[in-house]
Amino acid sequence: MSGSEYQRNVLSATEKQEGLLANTLKAIADDKSLVLFNTIAIEGGDSDILVSRLGVTRKQYYTRISALSKAGLISRKNRRYHLTSFGKIVYDAQLTIGRAANTFWKLKAIDSFDTEHKLPVDERDKIINALIDNQDIKKILLIMKEE
Repeated sequence: MSGSEYQRNVLSATEKQEGLLANTLKAIADDKSLVLFNTIAIEGGDSDILVSRLGVTRKQYYTRISALSKAGLISRKNRRYHLTSFGKIVYDAQLTIGRAANTFWKLKAIDSFDTEHKLPVDERDKIINALIDNQDIKKILLIMKEE
């Protein structure tokens, strides 16, 4: 395989991953789709119950279900929807995003220390440990230090 063929294959794989990511985010982008996705994650999903709970038309419901399914987030078994393995990972990631959103102002404070005060790494770590309670978010912030 020549260098240009290898580069095309790598770019093609990257583009496929980006397409999958875009489709995944698009599938849960609106409020009703996210509620539907979360409801399936927490309770599983019977079609009639989900339609009535969401307060959408059947067409709106099936459009959202189709997008979630095509994105690989859910599958149907015995008239009920369940998260796929990929869907479980996406569900966990969106929970982390939700927890980060709940600490948004604390994260902004950490950013202001980073940009305005140029603190030494150990001081920055102390501030993160003092402000952030969630261990997953704390771990991300402590591992991903700016250069």
